[in-house]
This record gives sequence, C-alpha cells and structure tokens, in this order.
Amino acid sequence: MFDTFKNRLEITGVLTTITALRISAGRSSEPIGSDLPVIKDSLGNPLIPGSSFKGAMRSRLESFLRGIVGNNRKLVANPAIEDEWSITSQEMKQLKDAYDDDQALTEAILQHTDLPSLLFGSPWIASKFQVRDLTVVPDTWFGQYQERDGVAIDRDTETAADGKLYDFQVVPAGTQFEFKAVVENAEDYELGLLMIGLHQFETEQIPLGGGRSRGLGVVKLDIDKMYWLDVSNNPEKLLTYLQELVNSNSSDKLPSYQDVKESNLKQDWTNSLIHYLRENQAKTQTTEVTPNS
Repeated sequence: MFDTFKNRLEITGVLTTITALRISAGRSSEPIGSDLPVIKDSLGNPLIPGSSFKGAMRSRLESFLRGIVGNNRKLVANPAIEDEWSITSQEMKQLKDAYDDDQALTEAILQHTDLPSLLFGSPWIASKFQVRDLTVVPDTWFGQYQERDGVAIDRDTETAADGKLYDFQVVPAGTQFEFKAVVENAEDYELGLLMIGLHQFETEQIPLGGGRSRGLGVVKLDIDKMYWLDVSNNPEKLLTYLQELVNSNSSDKLPSYQDVKESNLKQDWTNSLIHYLRENQAKTQTTEVTPNS
C-alpha cells in the first residue's frame, strides 16, 4: 500500500474555537492549579492532538456510513469492539495461515478492510491520513486560560453532591490553531470520504474535546491550501516533482501540484465515494472472512 508512491494531498488551514475548548490532559497532581488542565505543549501553550481531530472526524464519518449500509462490518466496522472489526484477530490469523506471499496477503487484507479503516488505519494497516498536532497561532493567544467550575448534582436533594465540586480549564473562544495534514496513496473514493469529513469541520458540525453537551468544543476549520499531486504510472512526472521539491522553499506551490480549490477534484472524489457505496451496498458482505472469499 505504501511501497510505491502514487499520489499526495497536502492540506493547510486554521482551526478556530467558536466556543471555549476543553481537551483535558487528565486529572492534575499539582497541589495548586486546575483539577482538569488542558493539554499543553512544552512552552505551556494549548495544543490539540492530531489524534483528537482524526478521532472526531472518523466517528462522524462512521455514523454517516452506518446510516447508509447499516451495521455491515465489512463496510464500516466498530473500532471499539473486536468482534465488530472488519477483520478480527482470529480472521487475521486465518489469512496469515492461508497466504505465505506478502503481496497476496496484503491484497486479501485490503479486500476485507472496511472503508474508514482504509483511510484512518487499523490494527493491521497504517493510516493514509496524517494530521499534525495543531499548535496555537501566536497572535490569537494571550497566555490566559479560563477556569470554570463543575459539579455533580444529587438527584434527591437537587443540590451539589458532597465532594463532587471541581474546576477545569478551557481554551477561550476565538483562539486559532494551525492545521496541517497529508494524505498519501489514497483512492478517489477514500478522498471523497475525507472531503465530507473536512466539510463537517468547515461547517462547525464536529465538536472537539469534552463538555460538548454544555456547548464547549465548537470549532470551525478554514482551509487555506489544498494541493494535489498524482504521479500514478508516470515516472517522468515523479522525477520532475522530486527536482522541484529539492529546488523550492517549503512554502512554495510546486508547478506539479494541482490546486484542488480551483478544480473539480472535490466533486469527482465525492462522486467516486457515492458510486463505491452504491456498488458495495448491493453486495452481500456479511459472511465471515475466508481465505478465498
């Protein structure tokens, strides 16, 4: 899947907190300070882990797919429950026993892997979608966190339960974070799934972090650049790209890149996803994995 370079999509932008954001680092052990501090970098600035962004997007996309194909684990698995993986540990063992050729085994694994796992990764294949940790934009951060109180309510007395008062930190609304992501060797329908996920963040549909029922975690993604390179079956184009890469600055738009925002690629990828889902929805893929299936 990654042994031959085929294509690359580079995405940059800014993620803005519309409401306060709480991504907790766990309960603090400091004698003075917030009970639940937010995740910070080594300089004490707020940080959004790339895994948090990916996890929220994956969960939303999986819910969409289940609305289309139901609980068909061959098209959309449940990462939290092994029996609902598209390939369970036992089924993986069967595949390994059946194929002693790495290429044949890889093809069999890809054939039985559900769509979100093809893009986001699974215990048996690497992710094609890489998101860097989102670092704060300095001009939007003034070194201050908000401290808020939380309390558990006693259902009988309708007052604060004994010992259940706590405080937590949040990043203020209006704070911006740099967003950088890369996708490599993705199929068109996988890119279509990604476009839907990114659009959900662009339209403030996917909250991040904790306290979402209280209105926390509403964020908006503004994509600045989306550059696409496809060198499949074109060695000369790859050679040209490598030459451009060496002779350019990291911020340059290379001539080999295609600007997705100025093309119909997003629509083409989305159409490919719709076709893929309709085609596979008609198939019966609920049987157990067998080496020759």
